Amino acid sequence: MRGTPVLDSTQRTTAAELLWAAERDLAPISPLTETFPGIDVVDAYEIQLGNIRRRLAAGARVRGHKVGLSSPVMQQMMGVDEPDYGHLLDSMVFSQDVPIPAAAFCYPRIEVEIGYLLGSALPGADCTEADVLAATEYIVPSLELIDSRIVDWRIKLADTIADNASSAGVILGAARKTPAELAAAGVDLSDIDAVLYVGGDEVARGNTSAVLGNPTACVAWLARKVADFGVKLEAGHLILPGSCTRAFDAGPGSEFRAEFAGLGTVTATFS
Repeated sequence: MRGTPVLDSTQRTTAAELLWAAERDLAPISPLTETFPGIDVVDAYEIQLGNIRRRLAAGARVRGHKVGLSSPVMQQMMGVDEPDYGHLLDSMVFSQDVPIPAAAFCYPRIEVEIGYLLGSALPGADCTEADVLAATEYIVPSLELIDSRIVDWRIKLADTIADNASSAGVILGAARKTPAELAAAGVDLSDIDAVLYVGGDEVARGNTSAVLGNPTACVAWLARKVADFGVKLEAGHLILPGSCTRAFDAGPGSEFRAEFAGLGTVTATFS
């Protein structure tokens, strides 16, 4: 259940405005958990949704969602027992072929993920892994661009949730494979090896099992979670279930390439 916010509506509006201005001006702010003692998860989601509604009113469209804190290590660090989530808007989808300006972000970092492109809407409160696989049109190699509008990434759980789960964008590879095609090729979505290269040098290896053992389970969790807020994962949405590796800083001139066994490759460059 959603629960009851701790902050009043004026405080939530103020917090949302602080984050909005921080992103607009590239001027990170102090943690909301310091500015608003007592802020909880429900407050944080209300703040996130407030800024998302503001973007939608200005013409943006929801492209999908991302799941964060989907590794046991990150959950332990944040003192939580479930992931969090943020929104992906159409303005947050970047091309492999066009350099991304690093200076347009506060502290840009890259994470390695597979993405689920939905061909049909997911059920809400009762969503299962089988539902996710049935609704998924394609699996795609992806890189998530994360950022923090909180100074020096000094975030606690409520800080990152309010800040759209520290999301800033996504880059998709060209490959598109259905779950059935991957299964026929002997590729298990919960056991895909991934290698990340930066500037041609290997910097990390990971596996989709790092995403709470099975990224499909994270997508089902998300469908159930957002139902509490009256949100549905729709046909055409992209869902990022969580990273296979730790995040890496993305500065001007950075070049990333992630290779997913049996799936394909995705690249990103920064100017």
